[in-house]
Amino acid sequence: MIVSIDAIDALLPQTQCTKCGYQDCYDYAKAITNGEKHNRCPPGGQQGADALAKLLQREKLTLDQSCGTHAPKKVAWINEDLCIGCTKCILACPVDAIMGAKKLMHTVINEECTGCDLCVEPCPMDCIEMHELPLEAQPQTLTDTQYEAQKAHYRSRHNKRAIRLKQQKESETKKHQQNIRLSNMNIDKKAYIEQALANFKAKKKMD
Repeated sequence: MIVSIDAIDALLPQTQCTKCGYQDCYDYAKAITNGEKHNRCPPGGQQGADALAKLLQREKLTLDQSCGTHAPKKVAWINEDLCIGCTKCILACPVDAIMGAKKLMHTVINEECTGCDLCVEPCPMDCIEMHELPLEAQPQTLTDTQYEAQKAHYRSRHNKRAIRLKQQKESETKKHQQNIRLSNMNIDKKAYIEQALANFKAKKKMD
């Protein structure tokens, strides 16, 4: 039985936390189609691992504790009094859930935060904490429709961020190449002028 990457990805919580060892949920789903174990997603918990086993028609596996333990969902919180506006957390967030600019206070958009905690470690001021959500906001309390909508929203934000970063990188590469061309043009222009002057002086001596 062949199961698509999208079908596997649809069962993952879209936390984009990288705890599974892969860059994002989609990459983990892709790895599973290539034989990776289906029990490496702590946010999905044992229930998620069992759902994947059923989809894949594989044996059930206990959640791999080396990837982390399943815990109630949390969201990041920034102590704004300590924040120095370094933007490290903004760069780390896989779904662009942190607002702010360089040397300005940052803040987390709770509704967009997946709880991945990737922003915690890079913070040089240790001013980011993970706060547990109330029971009514936990995944197991949401209706199936609400949970699927939440996952789709997280996936969409992550994909949009990936597109933005790709375009930004392409723009930077293009700008760098343009700068190189301009630099070469200036060098060629300088060399042309120097050669012209040398030719003029040589001709003048001959006269």
